[in-house]
Amino acid sequence: LLRRMPRRTNLAALSTLALCLVIVILPMTAITISLIQEATVVYERMRSGQLNFGLYLQQIISALPSWAVNLLERLNLTSVTELQDKFSSVAVQASQFVAAQALSIGQNTLEFVVSFGIMLYLLFFLLRDGNRLALRIGQATPLDEAHKRQLVDKFTTVIRATVKGNIVVAASQGALGGLIFWILGIQGPVLWGVLMAFLSLLPAVGAGLIWLPVAIYFLATGAVWQGVVLIAYGVFVIGLVDNVLRPILVGKDTKMPDYVVLISTLGGMALFGLTGFVIGPVIAALFIATWDLFAPSAGNRSTPP
Repeated sequence: LLRRMPRRTNLAALSTLALCLVIVILPMTAITISLIQEATVVYERMRSGQLNFGLYLQQIISALPSWAVNLLERLNLTSVTELQDKFSSVAVQASQFVAAQALSIGQNTLEFVVSFGIMLYLLFFLLRDGNRLALRIGQATPLDEAHKRQLVDKFTTVIRATVKGNIVVAASQGALGGLIFWILGIQGPVLWGVLMAFLSLLPAVGAGLIWLPVAIYFLATGAVWQGVVLIAYGVFVIGLVDNVLRPILVGKDTKMPDYVVLISTLGGMALFGLTGFVIGPVIAALFIATWDLFAPSAGNRSTPP
């Protein structure tokens, strides 16, 4: 937009801001509302007994072969009551957290609106004056021009690749997982889709922690075609998203290690809240870019006599 309107920076920034509202913020708001509603429904069904995970676990265990049951007995995982208590405890805590967040949003509506308005106000000026601000920061940085350019290039490459890759992969896996859950008639597709999106940060397992137990339950209860469809979809569609999209968006040379992405994301969310999903990897990328910049310089220093 700025290239097409070089002398109309205000209009270009305002248009970009409006585009962000339509493409990102409004859909995220709708997803959050649906997530809260579905989590509340699931919690109420669990509390009323309509959602009996003990019965589901018993059906799965009874359908397993004898060798699998013996393995579960060795691991002390055949007690349905204990498993139900553990699962219910985790589910209740998660539901209470969601309910508390929903209540907090409702009680602090004015504060949320004010904070949201300030965010949009600052974002407008960052879009409009971002280049000049970056130039001033570069002038104030006590490094030579070569190091400045190398640091900026490395940081920009890593942050674009990592954040873009993580967000797109997480959103894609969550959307695909929620879609198949909706097609198969599983209640709360938005809730499970959001959980799969967050779990996609875990290497190897990721979204499989959600769809695989559901597929096993389908197979154990006689819903064979649903279980087969879910397994095939999870392996060949959801699973391949990470293997196909991530190398394209991230690349081999700029990709942060999976454990760094996971730890920085969880730490960012613990410290900054939901925005830490992006802020955490950004800080990690800046650290890695700085490390890569100065590590060769330190290695090339001559040792003192």
